[in-house]
Amino acid sequence: MSSTLLLIAFIIYGLAMMAFVMAITGRKSVQVKDPDAYTSRWGRNGLVLTIIGFLCHLGFFFTRWAEAGHIPTSNMYEFMTFLAMMIVLAFIVVYLIYRTAVLGIFALPLAVIIIAYASVFPREVQPLIPALQSYWLKIHVTTAALGEAFFAVGFAGGLMYLLQAVDFSSKEPKQRREQRGVEFTIFTLVMITAFVASIFSFNAAGYSAKFETDVKVIGTDNTEQVVRQEVKYVLPPIVKPFESKTTEMQPFLGMTSPLFEAPSWMHGANAGRKLNTVVWSVLGGAVLYGILRLIARKPLGAALQPLTKGVDPDDVDEIAYRAIAIGYPIFTLGALIFAMIWAHEAWGRFWGWDPKEVWALIVWLFYAAYLHLRLSRGWQGKPSAWLSVVGFLVVMFTLVGVNLVIAGLHSYSGT
Repeated sequence: MSSTLLLIAFIIYGLAMMAFVMAITGRKSVQVKDPDAYTSRWGRNGLVLTIIGFLCHLGFFFTRWAEAGHIPTSNMYEFMTFLAMMIVLAFIVVYLIYRTAVLGIFALPLAVIIIAYASVFPREVQPLIPALQSYWLKIHVTTAALGEAFFAVGFAGGLMYLLQAVDFSSKEPKQRREQRGVEFTIFTLVMITAFVASIFSFNAAGYSAKFETDVKVIGTDNTEQVVRQEVKYVLPPIVKPFESKTTEMQPFLGMTSPLFEAPSWMHGANAGRKLNTVVWSVLGGAVLYGILRLIARKPLGAALQPLTKGVDPDDVDEIAYRAIAIGYPIFTLGALIFAMIWAHEAWGRFWGWDPKEVWALIVWLFYAAYLHLRLSRGWQGKPSAWLSVVGFLVVMFTLVGVNLVIAGLHSYSGT
């Protein structure tokens, strides 16, 4: 029942996004006699669908909580689905304030992509490890995710502003740099989409490859031991683990053995698999981006630009700022203050320079600089939009890159 509710929410979010697209594109039709009424009607339809999807998503959350016996935010699948739910909640709050239908075209796809990304990870209910058996799990994770959700809405507002403000027809060096910046942002989203599609495709095809490698572990008596460990790949192995032996590999496009071996400094059991995932994400993103460029016959930013026509840029700028201003104190409480209190209870220290802690601090400092520059230096419009976009890219690296690539005390979140 829990998984079914999430699937229903995923589908309804897609329908809501289409309703918001109709609200923007339909008003430009010569057959629409009253564009404002048309936009308002489809905007209401999109909002109603979004709320229905959110209620289904909420049902998924509480039914999984009842099944697991603890709040479902303890691994990547649970946390990312919860983050998507918080993004939808933040979008609903901001939409009710500003009533800007175009925001749904950029905010809801984030939730859809994150749910799809979450589905890549194991969905089984897992018991809590000792470090997570605390009431601070509820407080820390939920508030941190809610703050990040408002940053996501700020990202959507910033991207909307840039799509309006950047001149994609200009050949001037400054404009060309801005064009490349917008395209890189879109490419990042396309790359995540391509990664999810690759995982689902190869899973559906039943593809697998297995390797054996030696791993150093610390025994119960604190002595170092070398054990043989199996590493399973879902994506065809372009890169295999360092000094590993291939035990099983299905051919793919004539490739019967890995092309490369992970470098010696990536000696962990899963390091080669993670590097292989990064390679596949970049290659898949490049292919999908190229296909979309061929279809659009122009940069994707230029193709999306017409969706933002008719939207007041000052309103979009205000939306991005207000969303970040709401999210910042929530993120401060959840990701820093509550996290430090929990760290002291769990590990006996408030701060330990763990990679996740460091990157959470980087996010906090970045948005502190954003608010300072906005309020004290008058950075509005395009500079503010760039900061809101870059800030959320840093958030996504903290959530994805740090959890899955950099080892640390928070590595359990990537299981």
